[in-house]
This record gives sequence, C-alpha cells and structure tokens, in this order.
Amino acid sequence: MDFTKFHPYVYYATKYPFYRGQTSLNRYVYTSSIYIITEGKGFFGLRGERYEVYPGMMVYMEPGQPHDWIADNDEPMTKVCCYFDWYYVDRTAVFKDETAPICYERDLLRTDLLGEKFPFPLPEIANVSASLLNWTDLLQRSFISNEHTNERTFLRSMNAQSHFAEFIQHFLTFSLQETHIPDPRISKLLERIEVDLLSGADIVIEQYADSLGVSRGYFFDLFKRTTGLSPIQYINQFRISRAKEDLRSSNLSIMQIADKYHFSSVHYFSRTFRKYTGKSPQSFRGSEV
Repeated sequence: MDFTKFHPYVYYATKYPFYRGQTSLNRYVYTSSIYIITEGKGFFGLRGERYEVYPGMMVYMEPGQPHDWIADNDEPMTKVCCYFDWYYVDRTAVFKDETAPICYERDLLRTDLLGEKFPFPLPEIANVSASLLNWTDLLQRSFISNEHTNERTFLRSMNAQSHFAEFIQHFLTFSLQETHIPDPRISKLLERIEVDLLSGADIVIEQYADSLGVSRGYFFDLFKRTTGLSPIQYINQFRISRAKEDLRSSNLSIMQIADKYHFSSVHYFSRTFRKYTGKSPQSFRGSEV
C-alpha cells in the first residue's frame, strides 16, 4: 500500500438486525468490512470455517473473502457494520446504485474492483465485549446510507468520514497492539519531542524513556520499531528538515539557522546537515535558488 494515498473511506455503515433463522450465504464484499455483534446468536462462516456468534464478537474481513451469516431461530443476532476502503476506489461506472457492492456468485466477482488489503496482518476475529458500548457508539456516529455522494448527500458524507477516521484509528490501535507497532505511546511522545525541539528545551533521551516507564534500551527498540529511526536520528532529521525549509525560503543566515534549531555550533550544524543531505548548507541553499 502506498501510504501517501492512505485515507480510509467509508461507503456504507449501518445497524442490521437479522430475522429468526435468516441466512445470508455465499457473499463476496468488494470493500474491506468490519462487523460487531451487539446481541443475539447465530453462526458466521469464513472461507469454509464456521464460528459461533456472540455479543461482542468483532469480525474484520478483507475484500473478496467468501463468507456466510446464519441467524439463530430463537435469538437472532444484530450487528453494526461498515464497508470501507483503505483508500477510495471509484466503482461508480459499474455499480451505479450502491457504493458498497456485494457479489453472490464467485464467477461474477470483478477482481479488478476489489479494494486493497491492509499491508500488515489484522485479526479476523476479536472479542470486544468488555467495551462493546464504546465500540458501537464510535461506529454508529459513522452511519451512512449505501448511496453515492452528490450535492444532496455531500455534507452528510463529510460528517460520516470525520467520525469514521476516529473509529478506524481506534480499530487499528486495538488490532495492532501486539504486532507492527505504531505504538500510541510513541506517537504521543513524538508530539512532545517536536515541541521541545522547537522551544529549545534540553533533549534528554533518558527522560523520555522514564516518562514511559521503560528502560533506555527498550525505549530505543520501541522508538525504532515505531518510526524506523533511532531517537537521535529522528531528532536530527527533524531539525535538518526544518533547517532545509529556512535555507530555501528565508533570509536567515546559516549561523542564525544553526542557532534557531539549537545546534551547538555552526560547524556541528554543517557537519550534521551534510550527513543527512549530502550537501553543505551553503551548497543546498545555492541549489534551491
């Protein structure tokens, strides 16, 4: 997935109560989808595997996966669900009357119109019963009908997208907590580091580790898994990136820029700048004119 295009977009989100004994068989959804069972019983089938449904069960499904729903005869289930792409796919030329189409025959499935998968594994079945009300409340704010956006539905769609961004952030934080961090603690800490850098506060790595209650070594490992960089590399890259902006567009001297971003000397600034850009600050400024 190209993360420059990453922008989860919900097409259809709703609450769906099943009737007693109702079956919805042999379904292929073009988009990604999430289902949360709020009450009742039944069975869910995914790629030939059968699961007993219970309140608090959350199902995540990648596009194009064959699946079935079978409601209990006495206590049929109710689900809240959403159909979305990790980034927008235009299917309007083929599906003029619905934004989240479902195919019921494998031979008719248009594989070229399937949405992209998320680049890291996400659990297909999870239990969110301990915080079911919070999950359903977040998703209900994103409810939107299965129709294309036009001048009549535009503002409603914007409102749904803004709430869906909050829901999908919650979903990813929950689903990725054990693997493929971005760790939310580090994401929050990055905001603090950037404020400290711009305000000229002393940058002491051990203090950031202490604020998370972890050792210096574990902090370095956690930080690199989240950002791809060590804390020192991240800090230097941030300062050099800001310095590049000023070299391009301001009348500040190189000495003033070094002082602005709290380098100990012009020499150290120039040496660090060359390390990250391959050019001296003066050469960089000349090449950007």
